[in-house]
Amino acid sequence: MRDYQTATAEFDYQQAAQAGLKGTLTALNACIECCDRHALPGHIALFWEGRDGSSAIYTFSELQDKAARFANFLLTQGVRRGDRVAALLPRNVELLITLFATWRIGAVYQPLFTAFGPKSIEHRLGSSGAKLVVTDAANRDKLSEVADCPAIVTVGGPKGQGIVRGDFSFWAELDNHPAYCEPVLLTGEDPFLLMFTSGTTGPAKPLEVPLKAIIAFQNYTRDAVDLRPEDAFWNVADPGWAYGLYFGITGPLGMGHPITFYDGPFTVESTCRIIEKYGITNLTGSPTAYRLLIAAGEAFSSKIKGRLRVVSSAGEPLNPEVIRWFAENLGVTILDHYGQTEMGMVLCNHHGLEHPVHIGSAGFASPGHRIVVLDEQQRELDIGQPGILALDRSRSPMFWFNGYQGFETKAFVGQYYLSGDTVELNPDGSISFVGRSDDVITTSGYRVGPFDVESALVEHPAVVEAAVVGKPCPERTEVVKAFVVLNARYRAEPQLAEELRLYVRKRLAAHAYPREIEFVDELPKTPSGKLQRFILRNQEIAKAQAGT
Repeated sequence: MRDYQTATAEFDYQQAAQAGLKGTLTALNACIECCDRHALPGHIALFWEGRDGSSAIYTFSELQDKAARFANFLLTQGVRRGDRVAALLPRNVELLITLFATWRIGAVYQPLFTAFGPKSIEHRLGSSGAKLVVTDAANRDKLSEVADCPAIVTVGGPKGQGIVRGDFSFWAELDNHPAYCEPVLLTGEDPFLLMFTSGTTGPAKPLEVPLKAIIAFQNYTRDAVDLRPEDAFWNVADPGWAYGLYFGITGPLGMGHPITFYDGPFTVESTCRIIEKYGITNLTGSPTAYRLLIAAGEAFSSKIKGRLRVVSSAGEPLNPEVIRWFAENLGVTILDHYGQTEMGMVLCNHHGLEHPVHIGSAGFASPGHRIVVLDEQQRELDIGQPGILALDRSRSPMFWFNGYQGFETKAFVGQYYLSGDTVELNPDGSISFVGRSDDVITTSGYRVGPFDVESALVEHPAVVEAAVVGKPCPERTEVVKAFVVLNARYRAEPQLAEELRLYVRKRLAAHAYPREIEFVDELPKTPSGKLQRFILRNQEIAKAQAGT
């Protein structure tokens, strides 16, 4: 295992700041980096499993052949360098073929999450100006409701079922074109992905990801995920979102490592089956997924214990109880990683680098990034002072975000990119997450981070998930209110609410415990699984204004 300090020292920040990566990376193509380079005889790229138990294995060579054929079809449709090709596809081989074909001709791939409705799809296709969209029979009807929808290619069901009149047939077009297509070579500054923010704080905004980001994606996969040649790897995140696309596909395939797709709903049973069948040793996913597995208790742990080598978590802060449960019941270390669509993963407890790991800490800056904590005047803060997590762009050669398309990027202030998240710097240089800057609760003169209260709540066996917000209060400014999703074995009763209040008060502080608890069936989240506290907070503000 490499030492964290040694890995960080490999970057000459001053030299990198002066030279940068701009203009130094030329003759690049993402299809070459993530497919052609690894197209050796028998080298597996994808293990695929369907919800019905069907399965298939695809090599890099097979994907190279199919991607070249589909790339030639795209050229016949006028798709050229820099054009957008969108995909509304589940986790199947057609998604990878579309991705590689798009990259091969220098075009830009745009993912569309399959749970999106027509309006969300329309917004993204309209904003991107995509020339073509690839979908399957299960999602095709959504596109019929999209105004000014571009040309549609459909992956049909058995005997071509689901292909609407006027659509192109994916496999028919692929079979009609030759298996060689010369890759278009680009620079590191040229885009290869068009992403949209998840819309946590407003409308989803588009941003281009340049080719040089592949280096950062591979570094994270190597250092934080600790992906080794002998690992069987599974990232359960959906490739319609950044974490699944950056680090479930691009990072590992760029390293020549096989990936796993499961085209089905996330359940305890399916998770156990995939881990057992494919011998998964390196698992990545979200805290939401892990909490669902924990709720299953022995039904999950008895089948999986001893199988996993490392587990990584991203998307939301990892509650300490999840860390302890994985260690005690599975005998495996699960580590927390922090990032955003705009910058990838930049703050991690690295499996592959040696450094202190503290429960509750988001970890250390990924090599190639300088992370600081700022006050409201953009002054760098010392240890123990809460402030905004920021990235020093002048000394972060791995930082690639250049702004949103068609939107002002208010997060750029001087040399810094402001994340919007509140954190604290620890004595050893690690950073602890507090919450979104607008999530912090002010009650009786105290500032309370919702994450600490939520973490205390989920330690109680009755609680599966919790969200904590500030409820307006004339006397205290705000009171802490918790929304709680219960384990199915427990009933929503006043006695349980009181028990939870006292439970948290004992573990945190008298001012930090939730004075109100509301039991709910589910919590509001973005399609990518991020908790939307602002929805709950706005509900409480509206109730206060209405006097209810």
